Amino acid sequence: MKTIKGPALFLAQFAGDDAPFNSWDSITKWAADCGYIGVQVPSWDSRLFDLDKAANSKDYCDEFKGQAAANGVEVTELSTHLQGQLVAVHPAYDTAFDGFAAPEVHGNPKARQEWAVDQVKLALSASKNLGLTDHVTFSGALAWPYMYPWPQRPAGLVETAFDELAKRWRPLLDHAEDCGVNVCYEVHPGEDLHDGVTFEMFLERVDNHARCNMLFDPSHYVLQCLDYLDHIDIYKDRIKMFHVKDAEFNPTGRQGVYGGYQSWVDRAGRFRSLGDGQVDFVGIFSKMAANNFDGWAVVEWECCLKHPEDGAREGAQFVKDHIIRVTERAFDDFADGGTDEAANRKMLGIS
Repeated sequence: MKTIKGPALFLAQFAGDDAPFNSWDSITKWAADCGYIGVQVPSWDSRLFDLDKAANSKDYCDEFKGQAAANGVEVTELSTHLQGQLVAVHPAYDTAFDGFAAPEVHGNPKARQEWAVDQVKLALSASKNLGLTDHVTFSGALAWPYMYPWPQRPAGLVETAFDELAKRWRPLLDHAEDCGVNVCYEVHPGEDLHDGVTFEMFLERVDNHARCNMLFDPSHYVLQCLDYLDHIDIYKDRIKMFHVKDAEFNPTGRQGVYGGYQSWVDRAGRFRSLGDGQVDFVGIFSKMAANNFDGWAVVEWECCLKHPEDGAREGAQFVKDHIIRVTERAFDDFADGGTDEAANRKMLGIS
């Protein structure tokens, strides 16, 4: 068994134009002051990180890590959630997702997709230069508009979508192999990889690629009514990253899983700050320890009610309180009789 590392904080929800959230130096000091010892970095945010430099300069990466260490935190992973989303975009979402890309590729889906692939590739190279072994991203989605089968889906539609998704990601997975970095897809509604079954469909199409792995975030499973504890046991060999995020699902006679197009505050399923929702984190941290997860417990703060700075500070202590320092011996070792094979055979009546 292994003890999870943490607490760490995903910085995407906190980066901004005001101090202390507008520079790498100040935000890492703030995170350490909140009680974190690690930070997960949004690779698209130029206020904090220069992706091009990181992909091409080991010196830049050493300085970047060094400044974080001087401020009391370690870089845990890089994220390409926004860029990964753009590797596969259904035309229905073209306008909405253009804002994730560089201005020069807006309105040009082909150029935008090529830009996104290059961004993910740069982030994998940067991860190598930073000495990181895991990287988080989204898969993107081609089939998501057809998630609910009405009207009936044409035969082969989903298969074609997943074939294409695998075709787009396979070169990136091969580059990840060259870099020694795991690609950890955050299994998430809105992505074609949104549950265990869809992850398996994709994994099969990339020939069970060793670098095709998973980020576990129980909040998304609560809102899907999926058994997230069983999920850990099923995919323990592919779960390489962990977002610690809470959620609640309170269906009524008026709405359920789909939320009736309501705002987050008014939905039956809502993301909450750690400890304010329904996720069984005692069970999750126990499963992670028993299954030898040796990655980071990274707080991803998302809450429709609580102020983010309060959620961040409370989240650091919440994770500290839930990390299990695993035992190196069995609790009943004091009763060890010191038997040997001969004694074992005698006890079993074997001559």
